[in-house]
Amino acid sequence: MGSLLRGVSRVRWGELRDATGAAADGVPALLSRIAHGDESAARVAVDDLGDALCALGFVVGEATAPAVPFLLELAGSLHVVCKAELLDLLGSICRADQWHSAAAATRGRKSDADYRRQAGWETAARAAVHAGRPTVEGLASSVRPEEATPARKLLRVLDGTPPFPEP
Repeated sequence: MGSLLRGVSRVRWGELRDATGAAADGVPALLSRIAHGDESAARVAVDDLGDALCALGFVVGEATAPAVPFLLELAGSLHVVCKAELLDLLGSICRADQWHSAAAATRGRKSDADYRRQAGWETAARAAVHAGRPTVEGLASSVRPEEATPARKLLRVLDGTPPFPEP
């Protein structure tokens, strides 16, 4: 995959589930299309990746947190054309709290344990987005408004959605 996305092959994507419950083995190809495809292919790949990593805009999966550093890497890359869409996806991932909400609603009941693992996916995904704050801050200081505006929006999301507390 070249110098961009170098670590993608180290993730065992086929063993992870995406936000729809399907195997996440298609994530590397989508990341590659964003990095190396033309503008149209990259935008379609971001949309498809959004479905896989943050279904419906608020449900993350097991593969979401491992993918976040690559989304940040792409957003920070000079030649990637769809930075705004990547930053919007990162904002959706950061705001996701579906599993935490479900766990809170079922606290103390038998089904509570069913949501703990998924809530962990949200915790890890949000922490991964927060870890990318330096990249987002760099984009927010860009002279290019198509980068700076969505990056500033993501910084507001980060400020408004702190990491989940430790259990």
